[in-house]
Amino acid sequence: MKSYTDIEQSKKLAEIMPLESADMCYMYLGAKDKEYQDFAICAPAMENDLPCWSLAALLKLIPNFNMYKRTIECRIETTNHLIDKAWDLVDAAFEMVCWLKENNEI
Repeated sequence: MKSYTDIEQSKKLAEIMPLESADMCYMYLGAKDKEYQDFAICAPAMENDLPCWSLAALLKLIPNFNMYKRTIECRIETTNHLIDKAWDLVDAAFEMVCWLKENNEI
């Protein structure tokens, strides 16, 4: 089970959410193609680092949610939307945050 957003999810959230809502970061390795280390750290982000969100940070962005974890299914619901197709709590929370942002709910 993941405990924070992967690099692709982090890139998406960095485009749509305030960067200060992230509580972790992927360190920039200095390569030409914006290569990042493959694990996130809990440290203040430097200029070229990629912000990353832990499950706790994602849940802070979701108003009035209920969360359920079953053996193979995760479910997060708010008063207006339900995510029940993700296999991981971080993935479910990521999808919910993206949906809420796209629908001007946050």
